[in-house]
Amino acid sequence: MPRLRSDSPRRLRDSSSGGSSSDMLVVLLMVEAAAALRLYPLARAKPLCRIHTVRTGKVFHTRQHIQGDHLYFSSMTTCLIKHPCKKYIALYLGRKVFFTRDNFGSSLPPFSIPTSLQVGTPEVTSAHFAGSVLLLVVNQKVYIYDYEANSWNASVGIEHPVSHISGDNCCYSGHPSCVDISDSVFAYLRGDQIPQTNIYFSTTWGYRFQKFALERQAELVGSLGGAFYFHSLSQVGLLLIDQGKAMFAYSDHPLNRSFGLPFDYNGTLDILITPGQKGILIFWFEKSLLVSRNAGQLVDPVQVQEGRHILHSSISEANISIHTVAANENELAVLTRENNLYYGNLGILSSSLIKFADQNIWSQEAALMFTNVGMLEILTPVPDSVFPAFDFQKCPVNTQAILMDPQLQVDVCKVELLQGEFENKMYTIDMNSQLELSALMIPRPGTSPVPLVMVSNPHSLGLQAVIYEDGYTYDGNTKHRLNISLRQQHRWGRADPSFTSSIKRPTMSTITLDIANKEISCVDLKPLTALISVGCDLEKKIVIQNEISACYNGVLDPVALQDNYSYVIERDAYDPSFRGQRAAADLVVPYSYEKLGCPHLVYYDAPWKPVVELWREGKFQEVVEAEYVLLEVNGLFTYTYLLTAGTALCSSQPQNWSTILEQAGDKGPFAWDRENYVSCHDPDNHAPLRWPDVPYQILGGPTQNKVVFDQRNGIYIFFLSIVDPYYSYCHLETTFSVYVHGAFPQSIIPQEVTVALVTAATLLSVWLAYAVPKQLGTEKGLRVKGFWVGLCRRCRQSCACLRGRC
Repeated sequence: MPRLRSDSPRRLRDSSSGGSSSDMLVVLLMVEAAAALRLYPLARAKPLCRIHTVRTGKVFHTRQHIQGDHLYFSSMTTCLIKHPCKKYIALYLGRKVFFTRDNFGSSLPPFSIPTSLQVGTPEVTSAHFAGSVLLLVVNQKVYIYDYEANSWNASVGIEHPVSHISGDNCCYSGHPSCVDISDSVFAYLRGDQIPQTNIYFSTTWGYRFQKFALERQAELVGSLGGAFYFHSLSQVGLLLIDQGKAMFAYSDHPLNRSFGLPFDYNGTLDILITPGQKGILIFWFEKSLLVSRNAGQLVDPVQVQEGRHILHSSISEANISIHTVAANENELAVLTRENNLYYGNLGILSSSLIKFADQNIWSQEAALMFTNVGMLEILTPVPDSVFPAFDFQKCPVNTQAILMDPQLQVDVCKVELLQGEFENKMYTIDMNSQLELSALMIPRPGTSPVPLVMVSNPHSLGLQAVIYEDGYTYDGNTKHRLNISLRQQHRWGRADPSFTSSIKRPTMSTITLDIANKEISCVDLKPLTALISVGCDLEKKIVIQNEISACYNGVLDPVALQDNYSYVIERDAYDPSFRGQRAAADLVVPYSYEKLGCPHLVYYDAPWKPVVELWREGKFQEVVEAEYVLLEVNGLFTYTYLLTAGTALCSSQPQNWSTILEQAGDKGPFAWDRENYVSCHDPDNHAPLRWPDVPYQILGGPTQNKVVFDQRNGIYIFFLSIVDPYYSYCHLETTFSVYVHGAFPQSIIPQEVTVALVTAATLLSVWLAYAVPKQLGTEKGLRVKGFWVGLCRRCRQSCACLRGRC
């Protein structure tokens, strides 16, 4: 075509030498216009993607004789499930089922289940990746395929037929909260009546299930559309379907008091949970496509866009038939039976699709998957007439390149850069903690994009954001800095208690920074997302201050303590059952210097309590003022407490170690923690104060309680546990030792005898002080006095002789 443009004027000049220059110009313009018109259909004819076929590994797969039943998908559509964390592992569900470890980069035989499992009809109705295993619902039972060990197992605990499984995967880190997300799986029978249905829940990758029921499940009306654990909201949600409408019921406060807003439920909707724990759900079937950005609380139809305008408000209005759907963290793609491909982004405020150019890309076995950001692939298995392994026809689509086509009339992205160090990371916010995040945005000159920060669980996590100009780039563009402060919603003090979740329950939330009015062309401009665990900060620990140790004062020798040191506890001083009863024999206790160090020095006659310090990542944070309890680990009971329940001003009967041990069961003697502690100062605690004189065994908090030791010297090893449920989500515990000194040995003479002798001696002394002076004035008294005077004189003479003076 360029050659036509250059040659046309030359031919005109050769054949029109007698014409005027103006006529030649008109003809030239007409020829150029005709050339341009011929270029337009060629531009439209540019292929959406270039098809190629993967045909490798045939000999390898032929040598492997597959023993088992070939699985097949029950639906008339196809489904391609990718592992969210392991990008090359995927499962194709269609007339045949294929499992790949290399993103379908080689030919594959159909996926089979061993005949030894006796599954009957090998029909797959649902599948899910949980950690490093693949879960499949085959013939209404759940089976586990461990693809790392290449082994199959049947799930345990499911006693009723199920049709679907659901779950999620956390790809951020090895944090326990992240691991728990991947462990959790639901199994249920879709379409069953809610009050009578049997829902099963597993925390072991589906290996073992147990029954699950919402607190008010028997009161719910309708059939079950799905059971899901929405980790972005820290809620379990059940989808209720009744009379063409659907809504979600939730498990915990505050959402358990109401339902999500109802939405139209036409047909049987498949539900896709997008990766990343952002709470985005995709609902779809042949004539409907809906999206929710807040775990089902609000569900809206996906619109169809043409250029800058909304062409159709929903898929049903567009009169298209969906064949399959694919989604990643931020993008959505739809393949229709009309041979059309639609693409859109899962915006923070709204979602819409744009239709790409036509191409013969649909077939009954075609499936969609995102291989990377902005990279979409249409996958179709192709049978081989010679080998049992199937080839795969791939049609990769570069959405960014297609969106640059001016015919689509897509606006240019208004943001050049959006970055933050918190992207794709996981953080923990404990009670009384705060997290500071920062992001940088550089807009395109002359534009005014609006950054928007959102949390998926506002009932638990509160935020405050400040944006300001932070200099210029070398090109003169303004840099905008966004500072984000995150705290527990309770700690901000701006939300009504009816809105916030229970402060005692650890929760999770996702924070997302995106552009509110972002164009569909911003394919590479991903939202910045981080996962926030509102729970235990594993970097925290408590340490007992030990400024005055028994070694420092020379009471104990640190060398001796490290040399297999042991000490003896008298049988009258301890009880191995922690009931305060005397033991049958003395106890020899080995002292662990590596664990306990040198004991803290305590004087027996001075009331004492330890100074508890909070440390995080090796740095001192604060002195703990929260409530905590102590227990001597060997059962020593030769100590008590300064306060009683009455003097501690308890309004209800306080807990003590005896009541905790009775309720501990298999937890052992050290079961008193933040989860079972109830304060006697809590106005909601209605236990009557029946025994105000019992010792008050809680230290710290609003009281000045202390430990009082008996008259006994020796080593005490204490277990200490923070029991205040509002201080930290962690079970902050430690073990430390003290050495009690200064107590004189107890007398072997009974106390009653000692008191009697002292009283008699005192009375005798008083009587002698009265009687002796009175008797000295009598004749008898003078003789006695003369006797003692003479005796003293003779004694002095004898002493003088002994000294050589006589």
